[in-house]
Amino acid sequence: MSAQTLEITRLGGQGDGIADTPAGQVFVPFTLPGDVVNVAMDKGRATLMAVLEPSPDRVTPPCPHFGPDFENAGCGGCALQHQADEAYRAWKRGLVVAALESRNIDAKVGALVSTAPGTRRRVVFAARRTDKGAILGFNKASSHQIVKIETCVIASPRINQALPELRRLATTVAVGKEAFRFSVLDALPGLDIAIDAPFKLKEPERLRIISATRAEPSVARLSFNDEILIEKQPPELNFGSVVVNPPPGGFVQASNAAELVMGDLVCGHLGKSKRVVDLFSGSGTFALRLAQNSHVHAVEADGPALNALDRAARRAHGLKPVTVEKRDLFRRPLMLAELKAYQGLVFDPPRAGAEVQVGDIARSTVKRIAAVSCNPTTLARDLEILIKGGYKALSVTPIDQFLWSSHVEVVALLERPKR
Repeated sequence: MSAQTLEITRLGGQGDGIADTPAGQVFVPFTLPGDVVNVAMDKGRATLMAVLEPSPDRVTPPCPHFGPDFENAGCGGCALQHQADEAYRAWKRGLVVAALESRNIDAKVGALVSTAPGTRRRVVFAARRTDKGAILGFNKASSHQIVKIETCVIASPRINQALPELRRLATTVAVGKEAFRFSVLDALPGLDIAIDAPFKLKEPERLRIISATRAEPSVARLSFNDEILIEKQPPELNFGSVVVNPPPGGFVQASNAAELVMGDLVCGHLGKSKRVVDLFSGSGTFALRLAQNSHVHAVEADGPALNALDRAARRAHGLKPVTVEKRDLFRRPLMLAELKAYQGLVFDPPRAGAEVQVGDIARSTVKRIAAVSCNPTTLARDLEILIKGGYKALSVTPIDQFLWSSHVEVVALLERPKR
């Protein structure tokens, strides 16, 4: 291990500072452009030892678990709590701009829409059994080491207040030696906990977990490897005016505040379309909002999520017709003939994007499209296909759903011009 003094010139795509050296680029976590730092080099990896000259954009991070200067630091969840807000917002918006420029896409990128600390409703912890009980926290960056968390400045107040309960439950669940995922959703009327573990439970262990969960007042439901062990009350989410009971561990947007912005953008663009198709619909984040004004066909491969959407639509009053279809859009995308029925379309695929599906959309007559993504790189690829097919990108809005991380949500609105 050797010590070096480096000057950081820019940020990389994951939020690490970059220094240019005769041996090439060196990435240094927890640094900023303008920092002069002392680092320890070990096999090409740099660890920040001291900030000799701080960047003018350096601020005090709000979380005690952030950065290399704190005990048990570097939980891996946040990358840029130490950067001033204006510079941080410019960097995150720049991730979207750079992704579009890499595909030669000329589109108006709006200002970054912010979300506040303490508004994250979905948090995925890591947990593992130890000699002193279970440790509950987040994986340290680029490591399987779990950093114990006493507080999380991005998580909702209810999740933070329930951390002692969550640790007790993790201790009860940790019957195997392997680490496991401990997902927590802040829903109504309580927390929805979904555990994904590489070990199985014996019947006495199941009974202990059920008994322990019954004693914790903040928990509404607990599931283990997709099996509901106890449900005191069905968890609820509001998608517009419609109440949905999400499936255990099902995908939902991480921040309710971000979801509201995304819903407004999508509905504002597609709201006048008589018939809309929602691809990768999940439990109905957009479909149930759009059904206030449009006949909606929701397509999703996840059966439990689609069932939740269908049940919610059937219970709701005042909606236009909502139909559902279980379909793997990666293997069997909607074809050109099927798309002819729709004037509006929204798609929100996983991080891999929807390359095969947008190939058919690009040749369709669908008038308006809303493209939603948490990955600007794959979104830019998909937008390029649509634009080459004749669509025009009207706007691109970056949304900071994943505060202080390198991830950014994006909503792009497109229209096929009249011939």
